[in-house]
Amino acid sequence: PAAAAAAPAADAAPAKPPLSPFDQYLRSSLYTSAAAGTFLTLGSGIDPPILATFTLSTIVGYYTVFDVVPALHSPLMAVTNAISGMTALGGLSLVGGGVFPHSSSELYGAAATALSAVNIVGGFLVTKKMLDLFKRPDDPDEHPELYAIPVVGTLGAYGAAGLAGFGDLTPVVSLMSGACCIGGIAGLSSQKTARLGNVLGQAGVTLGLGATLGHAAPDYATSLQIAGLLGLGGAAGYGIASRVGPTELPQTVAAFHSLVGVAAAATAVGEYAHLVADAKPMDTATAASLYLATWIGGITATGSVVAFGKLNGNLGSAPLALPGRDPINIAMGAASLGAMGVFLSHPSPATGFAALGAAASLSGALGLHMTASIGGADMPVVITVLNSYSGWALCAEGFGMDNGLLTIVGALIGSSGAILTHIMCEAMNRDIANVILGGYGSTAKAPKSGAAVDHGEHTEIDADATAELLRSAGSVIIVPGYGLAVAKAQYAVAEIAKSLNDQGINTRFAIHPVAGRMPGQLNVLLAEAGVPYDIVFEMEEINDDFPDTDVALVIGANDTVNSAAVEDPDSIIAGMPVIEVWKAKQSIFMKRTMGSGYAGAENPVFYKPNNAMLLGDAKKMCDALRAKIIGDA
Repeated sequence: PAAAAAAPAADAAPAKPPLSPFDQYLRSSLYTSAAAGTFLTLGSGIDPPILATFTLSTIVGYYTVFDVVPALHSPLMAVTNAISGMTALGGLSLVGGGVFPHSSSELYGAAATALSAVNIVGGFLVTKKMLDLFKRPDDPDEHPELYAIPVVGTLGAYGAAGLAGFGDLTPVVSLMSGACCIGGIAGLSSQKTARLGNVLGQAGVTLGLGATLGHAAPDYATSLQIAGLLGLGGAAGYGIASRVGPTELPQTVAAFHSLVGVAAAATAVGEYAHLVADAKPMDTATAASLYLATWIGGITATGSVVAFGKLNGNLGSAPLALPGRDPINIAMGAASLGAMGVFLSHPSPATGFAALGAAASLSGALGLHMTASIGGADMPVVITVLNSYSGWALCAEGFGMDNGLLTIVGALIGSSGAILTHIMCEAMNRDIANVILGGYGSTAKAPKSGAAVDHGEHTEIDADATAELLRSAGSVIIVPGYGLAVAKAQYAVAEIAKSLNDQGINTRFAIHPVAGRMPGQLNVLLAEAGVPYDIVFEMEEINDDFPDTDVALVIGANDTVNSAAVEDPDSIIAGMPVIEVWKAKQSIFMKRTMGSGYAGAENPVFYKPNNAMLLGDAKKMCDALRAKIIGDA
């Protein structure tokens, strides 16, 4: 049957008018004023060296992350996840008591150390597995193990200098650690240096742990406890990461984020217990930092658990819509500020612990509620926000413990997550406040007619006809979505693309920034199947090529190729940048049903006259296409 005509140009969503020069300067001026106010507030209680470290690290992180190519955003999140395991530094400073901890502060420190070790080993192994997928047969041999020479040499010289009485080189080794962590992220700016970046990140964390242990100089019995904690946590992280595939990356990253949150909160509470036990004075800046580390750690931990449940299928993707959602959040936020006021008043130890308990409980409840209230379509943004939270928790921990290295790493990770969040929001045409305070649909408009739009009938096609169209084409663009990952059809698709290219048909891939459930997931998935990364393009690189493309084959994608974003100003996804597959001479959608995508928006492309629907299981359909294309080649 004939498909309905495309939406008329008159219904196209109007372009957002650009800001006037005055408004642009005003916005910039207000941002600068806010930054100045923040610095004045921080400078009133934080030592200038720590504040300078934080500021410079944030700036470096900002510019470093912007250079990371979109294809490597998943490895970027994995490596920052691993580096955020530097929460172990705070935990190690509290560990004591011999083979087993005896005081509450020692117990908190032991828990933070073990949980951090899970993140460190698991995060770096996941990163390595992802980056190895991008290796090509003709890439030169690599020997990352040789970087153990400078790391071991540095730590050996550091220990020898301490024993010989040449002075404390801990600040120097810590600076080297921070520099390596920065280099770890900078290495992800290209495929050629990405694996070196992962090695530099590992070197940075190793140097940080070595400097912390060297400064603490634990006795033999406590050293055994530390070895046991790091070994136990590391073994758990290795076991988890060894079983993770590209499809499970988003929920794994979310789970690791929760461990960082718990470790940061445990370290902050443990540090307070240590200060109380030793009757040490605590200034307002230290108190504020410990409270914020507890609060941010709590919201990161529980928010990550909910994100894991949504991504893993344990929880529904629909947003939770409790009556009075916003008043509930406001009440918990106000109560958190009240508890902070109590804590900053330097109360009795019992009241101080109660205030920290309130911080953990309120932030935990807020994390649960806010994340549950966000729909599954916004999970890519949620993951990056939680990544940023984990960094700011580290920053607060560094301020509270006067640890410059934690401040460097925290600012690096916090700014990294913030930049990724900005990139994701831009790709979805979403405002970050709208995402955090409510999911897709909370601000959607009803159709002007007040009724469902009748797009007409759709055209269906079978695997044989699809194979014939592909074989007769001169150019093909394949657009994968999360459905490809769920169906595990990447290997079949890779073979189809290779066969078509071998037949002289220019075949490429187009990736949307938020395809999948975390930034860059589809790039990793295709790399796993052996698709060369030089035929995989980002949306803005390839969108202009569709009018000259014979066939656009969409596999398991919907929202990211929905023309309603461009044509319907009343659509839930109006204004969202999308891959314009409908501009190809022929588009083919491979999906199970005619149902809407994660955002719940109907897709008019299904009914356009140059589109056909190949309905069925993506794996079975791709296997059928592979057999037909390769078999007849």
